[in-house]
Amino acid sequence: MTTARDIMHTGAECVGEHETLDAAARRMRDLDVGALPICGDDDKLHGIVTDRDIVVKCLATGGDPARTTAGELAQGRTFTATADTDVEKVLDTMEKHQVRRVPIIDEEKRLVGMVSEADLARNLPEAEVGRFVEAVVAKHL
Repeated sequence: MTTARDIMHTGAECVGEHETLDAAARRMRDLDVGALPICGDDDKLHGIVTDRDIVVKCLATGGDPARTTAGELAQGRTFTATADTDVEKVLDTMEKHQVRRVPIIDEEKRLVGMVSEADLARNLPEAEVGRFVEAVVAKHL
């Protein structure tokens, strides 16, 4: 059985819930990623912010990314898995909820890694990657 631990990338960085969106955007640029988990003062996962969230939910509505915090965009449910979750279940979660990344958390809800579409592409059989692309990525093109 392949688990999330086997394919996740470790070292994922959080943006603090009180950090501004412009700081989050700079960190995304520096890390060359399109999303950052949002962690609270308690070091637990509180959500996820994407580059698209910054554009659509802040900039396009006239918001100021230098004054809007990541925590303000942490709305809705964040779909997560643990490191021991079977990768098929992670893939099913991504497909069911139409998400391209899943934060991997420990028992205390602290971030230990991320599984992204790139991790799936590098580690799963071609048929499984194709299923994911058809179910999630192609629907948004």
